[in-house]
Amino acid sequence: MKLILKILRRINAEAEPCWQSVPFETDDESETVATALAAICDDGHFLDTAGHAVGVIRWEHSCLQKKCGACAMVIDGRPRLACDAFLREFSRKGTVSIEPLRKFPVVADLIVDRSILYENLKVIKAWMHGDAASTGKAEDRNLAFEASRCLLCGCCLEVCPNFAPGERFFGAASFSIVSRLLLELPEESRKELRKTYMRHIYAGCGKSLACRDVCPAGIDTEKLLSRSNAVALFRR
Repeated sequence: MKLILKILRRINAEAEPCWQSVPFETDDESETVATALAAICDDGHFLDTAGHAVGVIRWEHSCLQKKCGACAMVIDGRPRLACDAFLREFSRKGTVSIEPLRKFPVVADLIVDRSILYENLKVIKAWMHGDAASTGKAEDRNLAFEASRCLLCGCCLEVCPNFAPGERFFGAASFSIVSRLLLELPEESRKELRKTYMRHIYAGCGKSLACRDVCPAGIDTEKLLSRSNAVALFRR
């Protein structure tokens, strides 16, 4: 299997981005974009199609098992995890484009600054002050578990037409965390969280549900949104 990896590169945040086409060949059907990037970086002798040295491609990764969300990037125009993008998907076309997430500031190459995700969680105060309620409905417990699977990878924000860093709407990445708290906190602890939910989630969401379609964890954001709206707005 021979592919051309078209990688959008940038030395640093101030530099102009440029595309670099890197030939890559493998017989392994299990190879992913992540393993290809790792092989190129580890080898040190890869040349691009123009004969120039590729060097080290800066990108983030950790588990490489679809558990941490660190390797999120835009692959062939779609935000996804590099460890879950198999090269065989692109074998017929022969090329695959790889670029950083566009909604976050680029640090270098495929690395972006996603600190806004954690800053938004601080604004929401997305943490428990006591024990979670364990007497709720089984459906709510299941939804809370569903929400807890969020990887904070940022793929949902990449496709959200309403999210922009620094704006009032925080997007599905924050919504998943808040929905879990709404479902698990005791009733008396939900008052301030309801206000936060109204301001930073409900008031800005256009319900396009693009987040549901790209979520690497497969979280059903539509179901979470419906139940959280019921709890936060209608208190039932």
